[in-house]
Amino acid sequence: MAVVLTIRDVPEEVRDLLAQQARERGQSLQAYLLSVLNRQADFCRNRQLLAEIGQELDSGAGADQGAPDAAEVLGQARAERGLRGDASSAHSTRDVA
Repeated sequence: MAVVLTIRDVPEEVRDLLAQQARERGQSLQAYLLSVLNRQADFCRNRQLLAEIGQELDSGAGADQGAPDAAEVLGQARAERGLRGDASSAHSTRDVA
């Protein structure tokens, strides 16, 4: 379920810069800000996943020989999130998050 967020006390200069970025992308300010929030959420999920992997490795756990290839796992995760999972997108700023 979607929720409504309100951000108060945004400086005009910040609003103007964000609105300019939205216009340059052919988006409304609403759509642009939603994409920014989604990228940040993706980044947070990635950090959580890396922390979990770090904890597993610290506890002595590791991948066995039958474990799937990391590139396949990442490709599947990206596909589930609707992102391109091919090699050409590996260095895209959109996929960094």
